[in-house]
Amino acid sequence: MDFLLVGIGGIAGSLTRFSLGQYIQKRSGIYFPIGTAIINITGALLLGILTSLNLDKSYSTLLCDGFLGAYTTFSTFMFDGIKLFSSNKKLSGIIYIVFTIVLGVTGYMLGAKITHQLL
Repeated sequence: MDFLLVGIGGIAGSLTRFSLGQYIQKRSGIYFPIGTAIINITGALLLGILTSLNLDKSYSTLLCDGFLGAYTTFSTFMFDGIKLFSSNKKLSGIIYIVFTIVLGVTGYMLGAKITHQLL
């Protein structure tokens, strides 16, 4: 049953990531991969919230492992960073990688803190 929950969540998460990432990137009008950064940071925030809720295993599998596992993506994060380095935009690449990691960790901690304060 877990594999089905991960699959359903993964389909929804990957479609959301793709659609939202394309939308954000087109709206921004910049070369910097802001869409991927925003998705990974919001995904970390949501993961912090969800893991702090101590969800039932099925909901956790569907939302955390499935949806957020596909919504956030380390491979796209790395690909976008490497593209910046390859196009001789090394400073942008460094800023993007540091920005995403620092704000991702901060987002997770903030999500957990918000949830703990609300409960």
